[in-house]
Amino acid sequence: MDLHRLSTDALASFAVFADHLSFTRAAAELHISQPALHVKVGKLAETLGHPLYQRRGRALTLTPQGEAVARFARELDTRMGAFLAELDGGPPTRVPVLSAGEGAFLYLLGDAIRTAAPRPRLLNGDRARTLAAVRTGRADLGVAVLDVLPDDLAAVPLATYPQALILPAGHPLADRPTLSITDLAGAPLIVPPPQGPLRVTLERALRAADVPWTVAVEATGWPLLLHFVSLGVGLAVVNGCVRPPAGLVRREITDLPAAPYYALHQPDRAEDPLVTDLLTTIRATLPPP
Repeated sequence: MDLHRLSTDALASFAVFADHLSFTRAAAELHISQPALHVKVGKLAETLGHPLYQRRGRALTLTPQGEAVARFARELDTRMGAFLAELDGGPPTRVPVLSAGEGAFLYLLGDAIRTAAPRPRLLNGDRARTLAAVRTGRADLGVAVLDVLPDDLAAVPLATYPQALILPAGHPLADRPTLSITDLAGAPLIVPPPQGPLRVTLERALRAADVPWTVAVEATGWPLLLHFVSLGVGLAVVNGCVRPPAGLVRREITDLPAAPYYALHQPDRAEDPLVTDLLTTIRATLPPP
């Protein structure tokens, strides 16, 4: 490999492409044509001797080498920014980037975001996107529920919350302090779409206990699930950190597996203050299980 041919401009362009996984959107952000971006990425892959992305159906995904190149490009940009700030006599201006899903931002991380100094820049994405953001260096820290720990990232336990049923305060099951999976027999349930981790876990438990149930409606995101419960559409199983609005109550389901939240970062950044300071703030402000 001829390192003299390794273009910092191509690296920076590839980092933008890695953010979007779309040549159209990345080219628009870079203010260049789509064919020009194709050429940059193609030449970069040729120089490095590895494919940097692949197509799966209609979607583009980074290869492991592509994730590493995107991470390197962002680290290079960070070092360059710190060098220029030092050259000008000022402090580095970089702030940590935190990636998490909607539920984590709504019910776990609000106090941390309010009190963190400096305040982190935020990325919203599901578990897969959060893992990708950390792997490619787009996020310094990610927060997600994990049932299988990644072998390429450091996963720091944050808190574990029981799964719980959200139901109207006047529902007969609301009189019980806790519930079991068999209490859901015959219930119309508001559930996430198929293949989601919560849906898979719930269906597996219901099937194992031979509990009949029906899908009231499929919905994405805790707020919409809670809204449908408020409308009387059905009942919803959520992670126990979710706070029900007025008129609804939460009851723990004792025989469903709990939801463990982890903080994720690159292994070599375990002592990086951008990571450790934000992680300390998150831990200090988590709501109790």
